[in-house]
Amino acid sequence: MKETRHILSLSGGKDSAALAIYMRDRVPEMEYIFHDTFKELDETYEYLDRLEAILGKPILKSNPDRGFDHWLKVYRGMIPSNMRRWCTKNLKLKPFEKWIGDDPVVNYIGLRADESRSGYISAKPNITTVYPFREDGLVYEDVIRILEESGLGLPKYTDWGRTRSGCFFCFYQQKIEWVRLKQTYPDLFEQAKAYEFDQLKYNKDGNAFYWCGDETLEELEQPERMAEIERQWEEKKAKKRKSPKLVQILTDVEFEDDPGREDGCLICQL
Repeated sequence: MKETRHILSLSGGKDSAALAIYMRDRVPEMEYIFHDTFKELDETYEYLDRLEAILGKPILKSNPDRGFDHWLKVYRGMIPSNMRRWCTKNLKLKPFEKWIGDDPVVNYIGLRADESRSGYISAKPNITTVYPFREDGLVYEDVIRILEESGLGLPKYTDWGRTRSGCFFCFYQQKIEWVRLKQTYPDLFEQAKAYEFDQLKYNKDGNAFYWCGDETLEELEQPERMAEIERQWEEKKAKKRKSPKLVQILTDVEFEDDPGREDGCLICQL
């Protein structure tokens, strides 16, 4: 019989990083993998490098020659959406299951006890999925504590307001995050806008999809529209500050930005 492998998929975000640190000494034989789309922020790669040093083991990067642009051509320029998530399937799930093969595997997922969303569950009988944070009752505050005590901290992209890992043009971003991307990395914003424009060439039925739903990035980047989004966001934050959670006071983290919701990719948002 084959020996059981213990595998933890990393996203470049806080929860999976905290889980890796949490399980490091509990499961010394753990394997770590990051499903690279080639469309991550530089801060994501930097965060993974620092995490790798803390873990003392290499983090394998999958998709060595088939990133987002490859699959975009396969799908004839059709950008992904929450209704057609070919990015998750081809850049996350399939590479993961191919890498595992038929080996018996315990797959560790970083969903917390204070989250209601579901994690990745494979139909393959050789994969058993476990949720250590949920099993041990760990919540958002515990994740922040683990990261701070390890010296890793939060990813640097949180400094300018991004709340999630994944592609810089992820369609699960909030509109305020698009504004912040425009302000911080205008070149990446232009790339996202180009993807949005190019897919219109392949659209024959007039039902175009945009990264922000019914609003194009060209519309969103107008100064008056960006100012409106920022104003609405500040009003929302002001309401939250009336009863801040302790973790906000201690870490200066915008708790309401935490993506503990029923959205995001099954693997890449962990």
